Amino acid sequence: MADYAYLAQWKEEINRSPNAIYLTLADALALSIRKGVLQEGDKLPPQRTIAEYLETNLTTVTRAFTEARRRGLIDATVGRGTFIRIGAGESHWRHTGPAVVDLTMNLPPIPQDPPLQRIIQNDLATILKQQDLNSLMSYRVTGGTVAERQLGAKWIEPVIGQRRTDEILVSPGAQSALAAIVSTHTQPGDIIVTDRIAYPGIRTIAAQFGLMLVGVDSDAEGMMPDQLDRVCSEHHPRLLYCIPTIHNPTTATMSLQRRKDILAVAQHHHLTIAEDDPYSLLMENPLPALAALDHGRVSYIATLAKTLSPGLRTAYVALPNPDMTRRVTAAIRALALTNAGLLSALAARWMQTGQAQAILHGIQKELRLRQSVARRILGDGHCQNPDGPHVWLKLPDWWGSADFVAYARRRGLALVPSTVFTISGEPPQRARIALGSAPDVASLEESLHGVLSVLRHKRSPGFTDIV
Repeated sequence: MADYAYLAQWKEEINRSPNAIYLTLADALALSIRKGVLQEGDKLPPQRTIAEYLETNLTTVTRAFTEARRRGLIDATVGRGTFIRIGAGESHWRHTGPAVVDLTMNLPPIPQDPPLQRIIQNDLATILKQQDLNSLMSYRVTGGTVAERQLGAKWIEPVIGQRRTDEILVSPGAQSALAAIVSTHTQPGDIIVTDRIAYPGIRTIAAQFGLMLVGVDSDAEGMMPDQLDRVCSEHHPRLLYCIPTIHNPTTATMSLQRRKDILAVAQHHHLTIAEDDPYSLLMENPLPALAALDHGRVSYIATLAKTLSPGLRTAYVALPNPDMTRRVTAAIRALALTNAGLLSALAARWMQTGQAQAILHGIQKELRLRQSVARRILGDGHCQNPDGPHVWLKLPDWWGSADFVAYARRRGLALVPSTVFTISGEPPQRARIALGSAPDVASLEESLHGVLSVLRHKRSPGFTDIV
C-alpha cells in the first residue's frame, strides 16, 4: 500500500468529516487532484482494495466513484481499471450539479484540534455508562434541569454577567427560543422593528405569527439610533429584534456607546428587546450584551450552534425575571416541547469537563485563519470581522446580487444573495459567504478563488435572460 500513500489522507478526512462517507471520499479524491498528489492519467487502486484500507464497505466506495465520475474527475473501463480523467484538474468548478463546497450555511468549522469525532465518541460512551438510558431517551423537563441551567448561566456569564438560575432557560435551538420570545410579547398584527438587512429567521417567525416587520437603516456600527427613534415614533412597534455583535449578514458590531444609545431609544419608547447573540463568544474580548446593560428590558439568546456545533440543538436564554421565564417556558413547550436528552447530556458534560472551552478555542483559531485567507484572496473592501464566520461580499457595479449568485452556482459555488436578508427597500449589491462549512482550508481557498473569478467576470447583457 506504500504506492498509495494518499489513502491515509483520505482515511483522515473520513474520520473527521460529519458528512456521508461516500461524499467525503469523493471530496478527498478531488482535493488530491487539486494538490497534484494525483495526476491526470494516474490509475487508482481497485475499489475493493480502497474499501479494505479505509475500513468501509465496497458499496460506499462504488458510490464515491460514481459521484467522482459525475464531477468529471475519473474514467473507468472494464478490464483496465479507474484512471484520473484528462482535464480533471480543471473540471472541479465546471460541473453544473450541486456546489462542491457549500458556502451558504453559517456553521462553525469542525476543528482538527481537538479531534471532535473522537471526543464525541468517548463522551457519549461515558454518558451511556454513567447515566440511565431510560432517562436519556425519554422526554425532558422543558427549559432544562436546574443543573443544566446553571451550566448555561456560567457559559454566557462573560457576556451578560451573573444571572439567577430562575432567569435562565435551555432551549432546543435558538430559532425555537426566538419564536417563543416573539410569541410571548406580540399579537397578530403587531410590528417588530429590526435591521433593514436582517437575519432571515425573524422573517419566518413574523410570517408564522402574522406580524409585520419594519426595517431600520444601519451604518458600520449597526442599527442607527436616530433611525430607530424615527421608526418607533411612526410605527409604535412592540418588539425590537437585533444582533449587536457580528451581525448576520453585515458583520457590523455595535460599540459600547452605540449599545447604550439603542437602549436609550428603547427606554424612551417603552420597547422590549429580543437580543440574538450567536457570535459574541467567538471573540476574545466580547463587549457586554444589551442584556448586561439593561437587565429588565432584554430577552437574550445565545446558541451553541455557532460556537460549538449545530448538532447539539442547544441554546441558552436569559430573561428579565422569573415571571418571564415561566411564560417563555410555556411557549417553548408549545412550540418544541423539550430538548433531546442525549444531546443535552453531551452539552452538559462538555461544560462540566471544560471540553466546551477547548472546542471553542479550536473553532476560534480556525475561523481567524479562514478570515485571513478570505482577506488575502478577496482583498479589502468587503465587510468582515476577524472573529466571525462569514463575509459580506461587495459586488462590482455590473453584478446584481441575485444574478451574481445564480452565475456562481453555475460555476459550482453556492452563496446567499442579499435579497434573502432584505426587509425593505432595494437589496444591496452584496452576497454572503459562509466560511465555516468548507471541510478544510484548502477547499476554502479553492472556492474563494472561484468567487474571485466570478467577481471579475463581466456578465453579458443577456445573462439575465438565460437565468
